[in-house]
Amino acid sequence: MGSNWDWQVFLQDTGGGETYLEWMMSAWGWTLSVAACALVVALIVGSLMGILRTVPNRGLVLLGSAWTELFRNIPLLVQLFLWYHVLPSIFLGLRAVPSFMLVVFALGFFTSARISEQVKAGIQALPRGQRYAGLAMGLTLPQTYRYVLLPMAFRIVVPPLTSESMNIVKNSSVAFAVSIAELTMFAMQAQEETSRGIEVYLAVTGLYFISAFAINRLALFIENRVQVPGMIGGGK
Repeated sequence: MGSNWDWQVFLQDTGGGETYLEWMMSAWGWTLSVAACALVVALIVGSLMGILRTVPNRGLVLLGSAWTELFRNIPLLVQLFLWYHVLPSIFLGLRAVPSFMLVVFALGFFTSARISEQVKAGIQALPRGQRYAGLAMGLTLPQTYRYVLLPMAFRIVVPPLTSESMNIVKNSSVAFAVSIAELTMFAMQAQEETSRGIEVYLAVTGLYFISAFAINRLALFIENRVQVPGMIGGGK
């Protein structure tokens, strides 16, 4: 069966002045761009919501919890269609927003709900005395979070954040549903045009693996640099 493989398919012209290899590399760039931008949104929003769920203010706790429950209980593909088809019909200003940004918000907000849970767990894993000590020193509550709680909490949650960073690369494949020219869309179209589905999908699978594995190695390096002895994941 291997004798029927033809990897030279990637050197063929697509008919648009580029080879399938160049098209695939461009699609890989779109995949990484969507994932990177969505990760920034997810980290900022998810961290904020996770923090709100731990403050001594019932209203803010409810806000953070409502956000988390909303975005983690609706399938990602459904959220993407809501952003692309429904919200622009309700909020006309969104019609001018590029599809790329709509995908970034959909993927970022979906992932923010998961990051919210992890940040909340990281903060709650710390001894209560740390919060009280910060307040006793005269720090305000925001200062206590900024200088005492969050530096330690984020060290604790680096491993689960690594998983979310890897997942966001893989979840970016839903962007094909709204015609973003990322890897999954490339694979579907290239397979139809060349009838070389094995080669195309193996190559795309390899690029997804390389992307996720690189994130894993980078996160492991960061984890080793910021770990604190005696804390979760901090070694001996």
